[in-house]
This record gives sequence, structure tokens and C-alpha cells, in this order.
Amino acid sequence: MRSDRHKNKKRYKRGSNTTKKRKRPAAGKKRSRKVIVLLLVLAIVIVSYGAYRTYWKMTLSSADTPSWVVEKYLDVDGHSRTGLSLSRPTNIVVHYVANPGSTGWDNWDYFNSPQSVTSSHYIIGLDGTVIQCVPLDEQSSASNSRNDDSISIECCHPDSTGEFSSETYTSLIRLLTWLCNKTGLEGDDIIRHYDITRKNCPKYYVEHPDAWIKLVDDVKSNL
Repeated sequence: MRSDRHKNKKRYKRGSNTTKKRKRPAAGKKRSRKVIVLLLVLAIVIVSYGAYRTYWKMTLSSADTPSWVVEKYLDVDGHSRTGLSLSRPTNIVVHYVANPGSTGWDNWDYFNSPQSVTSSHYIIGLDGTVIQCVPLDEQSSASNSRNDDSISIECCHPDSTGEFSSETYTSLIRLLTWLCNKTGLEGDDIIRHYDITRKNCPKYYVEHPDAWIKLVDDVKSNL
């Protein structure tokens, strides 16, 4: 009798162990499912981000250049024009050339020279001529830490005050309006170089905040 009971106890214990072992694969399957779900979510995020970047790159690269813009790209030299990709722009940055009386083409020649490490997407001359120096799907070298997500515009000015001529100003408003419509940005997304680095650029519109507010309002009224 004792031996039979002893055998039954062993059988019971074996059965218990067997039951526990059967549960482990179920728990493992749950963990596996969680891992698979996490991997799927990660894959969706990566694909979506890639599609998002591709969409904006295509949108900017396929931008129809207006007839009033002269398209003349700088040479890719790794400094002035780096050739690096531009992500979706979040701001348009306005600069002044800080060289009174110089023309748009004077500044284009400087940007394209071996000694230059700066550039902009556009230069607007004293006569209002708009020159595109860098494609919109590439970074310019004008806005310091914001080169990777901003479009830059350099503006010529007749004297040391830095105030734009009426021709330059009119073309700037026209270009800013077109860029906002093209990229989906708003008037408040237009900023000065000063707003990034505290550099006195564009000089007149840093020293005369009311003139800057009017400039942005002039763009808003055209959107």
C-alpha cells in the first residue's frame, strides 16, 4: 500500500511539472507577439518617416521656378554649396549682404569664389533681380544651426543703413509669398538671421522692429 501511494505521489508531481512546462511556451508566445508588434510599429515609423522626407524632397526639387527668378546655381564645393539635403523647411530666413551698393551678381560671384564659405538660396539685387543660387532641396550656408531646415534669402541694400531699396523690397515680398505658398509656411514663419544668432542681420530690420513687422504683414496680406 505504501509503495502504491508513493508511486501515485510521484505521478502527481510529474503531472504537475508537466502542466507547468506546458504554460511556459504560452508565455513565450505572448512575448514573441509583443516583439513582433513592436517591430511592426518600428517598421511603420521608419517607412513613414522615409516617405515623409521623400515627399518634401520631391516637392522642393520639383518646384516650378517662376519666370521672374534667374536660376544660376553655385558650384558644389563642399563649403559655400555643400550639396547636403534640406529637410522640410520650418522657416524662411531673411539676411542682408552687409556690403552697401553691391549688386546681386557681385554677391553671386563672391559666393561662388574659392574663399567663400557662405551662400544663400536666393539673392535679391538692388534692381529687384532675384537670383536662385542653391536648389530648394539642398542646404545653403547662411543660417548657422538652421541651415538644415530653413530657406535663406540675401538682400542687397544701397547704403550702410541696410534698408532695402523699393525694388529689392517689392521682389522680397513677392518671393516670400511664393515660397510660403509652395512650402505651406505662414507669414509668422519668416524670421531674421538675428532671430537665430542675435547677429545684427538684416541690420535695418533689426534696428527698426516696426519695419520688420510691416514686412511680414505685407507678405501675410498677399497669402
